[in-house]
Amino acid sequence: TLRNTNFGEIDKNSLRRLKRQGFADHRLATLLGVSEQTLRKRRWDLGVRPVYKRVDSCAAEFAVSTAYLYSTYEEECEAEPTQNRKIMVLGGGPNRIGQGIEFDYCCVHASQAMREEGFETIMVNCNPETVSTDFDTSDRLYFEPLTLEDVLEIVHLEKPYGVIVQFGGQTPLKLAKELEANGVPIIGTSPDAIDRAEDRGRFQQMVNRLGILQPPNGMASTYDEAHKIAADIGYPLIVRPSYVLGGRAMEVVYSDDELRDYMSRSAYITKDAPILLDRFLDDATEVDVDAISDGTDVLIGGIMEHIEQAGVHSGDSACSLPPFSLSEDIQNQLRDQMRKMARELGVVGLINAQFAIQDNKIYVLEVNPRAARTVPFVSKVIGRSLAKIAARCMAGISLAEQQQLNEYQAEFYAVKKSVFPFEKFPGVDPILGPEMRSTGEVMGVGDTFAEAYAKSELATQAPQIAPSGLALISVRDADKPGIIDIAQKLLDLGFSLLATEGTANALKAAGLPCNQV
Repeated sequence: TLRNTNFGEIDKNSLRRLKRQGFADHRLATLLGVSEQTLRKRRWDLGVRPVYKRVDSCAAEFAVSTAYLYSTYEEECEAEPTQNRKIMVLGGGPNRIGQGIEFDYCCVHASQAMREEGFETIMVNCNPETVSTDFDTSDRLYFEPLTLEDVLEIVHLEKPYGVIVQFGGQTPLKLAKELEANGVPIIGTSPDAIDRAEDRGRFQQMVNRLGILQPPNGMASTYDEAHKIAADIGYPLIVRPSYVLGGRAMEVVYSDDELRDYMSRSAYITKDAPILLDRFLDDATEVDVDAISDGTDVLIGGIMEHIEQAGVHSGDSACSLPPFSLSEDIQNQLRDQMRKMARELGVVGLINAQFAIQDNKIYVLEVNPRAARTVPFVSKVIGRSLAKIAARCMAGISLAEQQQLNEYQAEFYAVKKSVFPFEKFPGVDPILGPEMRSTGEVMGVGDTFAEAYAKSELATQAPQIAPSGLALISVRDADKPGIIDIAQKLLDLGFSLLATEGTANALKAAGLPCNQV
């Protein structure tokens, strides 16, 4: 019926009835053949706006005092907004692999910091399984979806001093540019700076200007474009969509056939969001760096060395803080590059960067001017809440004013290790890659790296390796040179070796005794 309706014929009562039936602006605009912005302006001109009701947490026995609100297209509004200075934090929405509880941790700490600084705090989130939606985390909670329509309505009602989009992961970050275009006061890193880091073309210009190395890369919207880039920079390639979290749809491809297959399967490719292709760096060490900038000074939160080689998603890879094998010179270079990029992007708040180190050369893989899933881990190790420090920077309190200019050096090792759901999902391929699969993480602490790693292994409750016995080894050709030292160490520990044909031949050629399967 709506498809045959003239947009100009939609009156106030019709529009209110449609909204009460649950139609979003985006859906109505599609059915009526107009833009969402046009539909929303018409709705506002007609005075059709939601009201907010309080969740009755007192079973109707007493007046409700908790501002725990949800929207509806009724008549009476129970929100009762105040005239206080307010900071609104956009949460992460529904949890899934890659968009997890680490971002909720950051939202909660941001809310706590703003409350400590005298602001009234407003949380917008729709996930009841999070701490951010607890009734006492913020002064006011709007239990609403993280969509442009819903956020704009809350901003119209509450009129906050500032809105934080950096801490909820990719979900609120995708709203940043449209929110700014609609006059929403986003504090911290600007949406344009976020786009400079996300947009591969703009990011490459910045990296070149700063003289920082980057793996050869390109962007493509079609297979022909991707094939041309692959011919220029060579295989293997790591390919991924832009503007996604958790490594979704990210793969390593080794041939034209695999690239063609990937391009035909990917549902994320558009002209506005092309596919990203990077030369995959073999035998490289991956490093995560978390930092905070106030626009002038940069505080390095922590440098984490991944235990798995580059190519395993950072959310799945175990990592050590401080690094267990990086030289002091390499660490200082990482700090210097991090400071340069934070200042160049104009970051105010958190920033995370991922680097790969190959043959003592540092390559920047990506930079995210937002909260990263490593923030809770780093904060626990150094004993300082990075999210709180960053939130204060976003509210205009400098690092110097917070007395947070010096990097904290832990006197112990901490290892973060991931927990995987393979026992609950026996059909899932257990081989790790660039797409995130872990559903949790643990931390082991010790005086040495070995002690911390052993504790993290125990904490995952994974099947433990026996101190001796039979060890089965089977690796691809590219990994055969690197397996020799590992096999020798297993022999030294008293293990007997069993290997598949190709691996057995490589071990025997190196003079190591083994039986072939």
